[in-house]
Amino acid sequence: MPTQVRIFTSPRALGETLTLPLQAPGAPQTPDETQAPRTVLEKRQSVPKPTITRSLKASHYSMSAPEEETHKGGVTFAHQDKLPKLPIPDLDKTCERYLTALKPLQGPREHAETKNAVEEFLRNEGPELNDKLKSYAAGKSSYIEQFWYDSYLNFDNPVVLNLNPFFLLEDDPTPARNNQVTRAASLIVSALEFVRAVRKEELPPDTVKGTPLCMHQYSRLFGTARVPTDNGCQIEQDPESKHLIVMCHGQFYWFDVLDDNSDLIMTEKDIAINLQTIIDDAVQTPIQEAAKGALGVLSTENRKVWSGLREVLTREPGSNNADCLSIVDTSLFVVCLDYAEPADAAALCQNMLCGTSEIEKGVQIGTCTNRWYDKLQIIVCKNGSAGINFEHTGVDGHTVLRFASDIYTDTILRFARSINGKAPTLWASSSPDPSKRDPESFGDVSTTPHKLEWDLIPELKIAVRFAETRLADLIEQNEFQCLDFGAYGKNFITSMGFSPDAFVQMAFQAAYYGLYGRIECTYEPAMTKTFLHGRTEAIRTVSEEAVNFVQTFWGDHPAEDKIEALRSACQRHVNNTRECAKAQGCDRHLYALFCLWQRMVDDDMSSNAGTSNYSSPVMDGMSDLGSSPPNGNSEYLLDGAEQNQNGSKHTAVSPTAVRERGNSTGSRASGRDNTHQLPLIFADSGWDKLNTTILSTSNCGNPSLRHFGFGPVSGDGFGIGYIIKDDQISICVSSRHRQTRRFVDTLESYLLEIRRILRIAGRAATTTRQTRARELDNDNVKPPKLTTSHSQAAKFKNRGRLITGNEMLQRQKSFNGSMSPTEDSLVMSEDDSDELGGYGFFDAGMLLQALKARNEGLDGGDSKPSERATAQARRRDIGKRLRLVDY
Repeated sequence: MPTQVRIFTSPRALGETLTLPLQAPGAPQTPDETQAPRTVLEKRQSVPKPTITRSLKASHYSMSAPEEETHKGGVTFAHQDKLPKLPIPDLDKTCERYLTALKPLQGPREHAETKNAVEEFLRNEGPELNDKLKSYAAGKSSYIEQFWYDSYLNFDNPVVLNLNPFFLLEDDPTPARNNQVTRAASLIVSALEFVRAVRKEELPPDTVKGTPLCMHQYSRLFGTARVPTDNGCQIEQDPESKHLIVMCHGQFYWFDVLDDNSDLIMTEKDIAINLQTIIDDAVQTPIQEAAKGALGVLSTENRKVWSGLREVLTREPGSNNADCLSIVDTSLFVVCLDYAEPADAAALCQNMLCGTSEIEKGVQIGTCTNRWYDKLQIIVCKNGSAGINFEHTGVDGHTVLRFASDIYTDTILRFARSINGKAPTLWASSSPDPSKRDPESFGDVSTTPHKLEWDLIPELKIAVRFAETRLADLIEQNEFQCLDFGAYGKNFITSMGFSPDAFVQMAFQAAYYGLYGRIECTYEPAMTKTFLHGRTEAIRTVSEEAVNFVQTFWGDHPAEDKIEALRSACQRHVNNTRECAKAQGCDRHLYALFCLWQRMVDDDMSSNAGTSNYSSPVMDGMSDLGSSPPNGNSEYLLDGAEQNQNGSKHTAVSPTAVRERGNSTGSRASGRDNTHQLPLIFADSGWDKLNTTILSTSNCGNPSLRHFGFGPVSGDGFGIGYIIKDDQISICVSSRHRQTRRFVDTLESYLLEIRRILRIAGRAATTTRQTRARELDNDNVKPPKLTTSHSQAAKFKNRGRLITGNEMLQRQKSFNGSMSPTEDSLVMSEDDSDELGGYGFFDAGMLLQALKARNEGLDGGDSKPSERATAQARRRDIGKRLRLVDY
């Protein structure tokens, strides 16, 4: 079932609307009829509303009939119809995995209570809920997709530092191209070629060991925006978007970059000229003055506050804010040109994640005002350092990683082709050279940059100020530290016989235990894109084997025992990863069952209150779930929300909060009757324990990235993004000032120490492997009586001190520092299953494209060509036209 999104139609300016003829009551809707004048209010109420498709209500569950995904027959989506659906695990096994994940995190008494709750669930509500889930999933692409997506869009706190992650790209290998304008123009051209490949379905599909992956997310990567409403957020998309937004000093500019065929209409040099023109125009406004009107900070507000501010932006008579907002929302992506030059990796990571906070004369002049967090952003610093920040409701890290890797690679290959025209290319086909095309072939486009001029009424100016101060607080409450560990990487780890991902996961456990003396709930996502519309499953790193390892490592034990414990813990992690990659974890299944129970309660409460005009899908064969009572669903979903990955929110409802609302034990609605008793498995402390992540980790990256990361998921936790390269491990750690530097230092010390121990154990193993000839040297049997002829030879054999290697081993055991690399390495592990572990970073729900319809009575469908042509012609006049500079 394809997800549904709202299709943008740019709103008319108020001045144009006032000149439109209006219909008399009951008259047919013909645009050519003239009408008698009406009041301004009447005319505003009669403004034609955007054409939309059937939409998903963000805070509810819309169960529309499945539709077939339509594709052009290219290679990108060639495997979609053959992908299996996400399987619903066996309920008994899910509960068994749930108990296994909780056992090392609980004491004996607490675990016994959890076990009792699980057994009761299996005896009572569990089987019935599971059967209803299977019935519901029969007509869906994924049983978890709708629930996960809804929980994501109902997240009400600011997305910055909570949801949006970042990628920090490596510098351009050609130093001369590492200036801001050249780097930005190069990345834009490569990004547009990627857009073209996706739209023409020429992008080769992702695969893992020859198995094709779901490519659905790529169709939702560009031209999309997260738009807040009174009832949660919704994703809106313009699938025919042709322009991009450039932000500089908090000011907005736009220009067209594609034609109707998705071919590029500008060369890299043309784009560079536009960017330099924008920079020159932006600096004309003093930065302190520009910061006071930096509307981008509004996208960092609480989502309900931001929803109200969007209404303010568009309600003022005679304002062009509605047009400006539409231009931003419908853009392909946003390019942020920063004036800052971060000094180190940690500062760069912060700049890519949340921007910098710098106060000058009481005014915020940091780069945090130069962002729009509701869209995909390409950020380029003054020194050419570049990164990506993305709104990932509908896309996981694996998808954006492909985008980042391809555009980085293409910038290098395109430069190579400028030297040697026969150099390879990533794309099956490329856009015709814009410089050799007839300008008339571009269609109705505007390649000259326009500056968006917002009408900043006093109410908006105050809102910008308060949003900025709140954002500055958020930035100051978080800290970031990076570790570029260059002593070894994947090559060394695999030579020792370990899975790289499992090895690094155990490093996090050992470092945390060494610093705090305890283990905590840890989360890592496993990619499930081998299934249709698959996202992720939760790998629970903490196991009994992991606990045994950290205790053994920090205890007084021989090196061999420590390595054996590490090997056992890593193998357990590899096994867990394999199961989760097959969608055989416990988290997603249990969460879907909880959401189904919650939906049933809300439906019944609505029916009892006489406010529901639909039948309960849970009770009536899962036909259509309809909408829930106002705020009913969002209250549940927002309580206890926790970020699972790179900032991704896994909404875990707090049973305590549920009981408080219902003023009863175990049920929000138990004040009415006993039919809505919260299943004990969800009221048990174990549910909260497993959904309170202290170490949120994700392995996502390749050599095109320098770092990757996200904000901390809880006040007392760490957010850890890491990239395992051949000879290096890049780690970015964030926390709310919880000794982040010290944690990183402890982690580095562990990584060096475990290498020393591995070498000791490796050499000890080498000395124990002896040939039969050496065994004769150690044989204590009395030698046979020798003849005179043999005695002379034996005499020479006994000369000199016997070298056994034990002295060297003793020296190693007493040596405290790191040692030079040994040539004696173990056989490289044949198990490469860690490719899936943590590959996709985000897991808070799938992008369904059916969103809440703001206007009733409108049919779906696209606007007429004549209407689009008229809107396109009018759009060319929006914003102040800039005069191009020579570059």
